[in-house]
Amino acid sequence: MLSQPSVTVIIPFKDNIKYLFLAINSVFNQSYKNFRINIIYDNEDRTDLSKLKKFLKEKYQKKMKFVRIKINKKNLGAGHSRNIGIKKCNTKYIAFLDSDDLWKNNKLKIQINFMEKNKQVFSHTSYNIINEKNEEVSSRKAKSKIKFDDLISSCDIGLSTVILNTKFMKKNNYYFPKIKTKEDFVLWLKIAKKIKFMSGINKELSSYRRVANSLSSNKLISIINGYKVYRNYMNYSKLKSIYFLFILSINSIKKNYYKNKSN
Repeated sequence: MLSQPSVTVIIPFKDNIKYLFLAINSVFNQSYKNFRINIIYDNEDRTDLSKLKKFLKEKYQKKMKFVRIKINKKNLGAGHSRNIGIKKCNTKYIAFLDSDDLWKNNKLKIQINFMEKNKQVFSHTSYNIINEKNEEVSSRKAKSKIKFDDLISSCDIGLSTVILNTKFMKKNNYYFPKIKTKEDFVLWLKIAKKIKFMSGINKELSSYRRVANSLSSNKLISIINGYKVYRNYMNYSKLKSIYFLFILSINSIKKNYYKNKSN
């Protein structure tokens, strides 16, 4: 490529500053250099804010012009925080990275080159799953093509693997819904309805951190919000919503069981 299209990396942050530092390092260590970082500080406690600014100043002082910190007045949640980052984005692409996840060094280069070559507005990749000690415990493979009918019963897209075309997002008014978990699932479903298929790259370019006591690990909240995905956002009947929630849950159990068994 003669020139590198610009990309904004959106990182919402609430707690666990040590993981945020690792996430930021994984962005600055990218072989692809034409990026901006939007950190959305989503904690009413400002203790970690001073730590964040100190970390950036000491380690990335010369690169501070590429970093923007937006401070929420109150806790809004990860989805709403990402929306704030999307609205402020003026680069060609948007990439999402949760503050406790990590990227491999060639993530942006491989993925953006793929999107440019194939003229894709959406892409995601395979990823591994790590624990709180950075040890790999599992992995997920990305399918080369995912259609709406595939996605509706099994969400196989890792949020921190996704890159989107900014113009496509804003033209269609695509944002994360006001829901605490599975907000990404709702957005992917909306996009899947719009395009022929969602492109996947079967290379593990991201690491998703499985953290105890996180919202995504709370099974009851996950079930409730899973129902809301189908009932409130897909506008399915109660019976149809329960049916798809059941299928989604079974597929999730299967993925965890077979992968753990193979390990």
